[in-house]
Amino acid sequence: ERKILVNLTDFTAKIIDNGIVTFQTRSVVGADEDDRRSPEFSDLMEHMVINPTWYVPRSITVNEYLPELQVDPTAHSYLTLFAPDGTTIPREEVDFTLFDEDTFPFEMKQTPSTSNALGMVKFMFPNRHNIYLHDTPHKTLFMKEQRTFSHGCIRLQEPFEFAYALLALQSEDPVLEFQSILKTGQETTVALNQPVPVHIIYRTAVSTGEGRMGYRRDIYGRDALIFAALSEAGVVIRQNQG
Repeated sequence: ERKILVNLTDFTAKIIDNGIVTFQTRSVVGADEDDRRSPEFSDLMEHMVINPTWYVPRSITVNEYLPELQVDPTAHSYLTLFAPDGTTIPREEVDFTLFDEDTFPFEMKQTPSTSNALGMVKFMFPNRHNIYLHDTPHKTLFMKEQRTFSHGCIRLQEPFEFAYALLALQSEDPVLEFQSILKTGQETTVALNQPVPVHIIYRTAVSTGEGRMGYRRDIYGRDALIFAALSEAGVVIRQNQG
């Protein structure tokens, strides 16, 4: 009856109830670079986290932040350094030049705040890609036509309204419930009583309810790869002359 549909090529996220779009917002998707393109898959959204902590992915920590910390140990001071057992590590005790991407023994995180990389809420559907939907402090990116800027996760222009729509099925006052938790500043997990299917798709041809067709850019070149493979296999696609 309810599903969430994210079409990567038109930079939207929608909630669809009984075949009708009941909520839609702009999105930012993964950049067109190796290891940053958003994947296509389906899963179940199980919960949201309000006031989330951002645990920096290992790839970002060692490939982007470690080289900067080797030059300036105070770089990215908003991030906390911690050991695998969770112990906070003072930066002044670490000589970052002694490590490389394989030997760096620490992790990094950003505690909840309005400047957190995940914004004020994230929406979780645990998957092997470690992809989720979330808020962002970088609101100006939603004004751009082609919105390929993330490391793979899906950023939402209207995350609070998205949360209200999800909570509306299980709360008498979803806005009050969400805002009350938000104001605590404490990281809080809110389960969805009914998990919602999430489909992240890549469709460059889309149709409206009236049957009109719309076309989107092949942002990752996936259609081009399929076309090349078909041509190589001997498939001939003829133009419709009618």
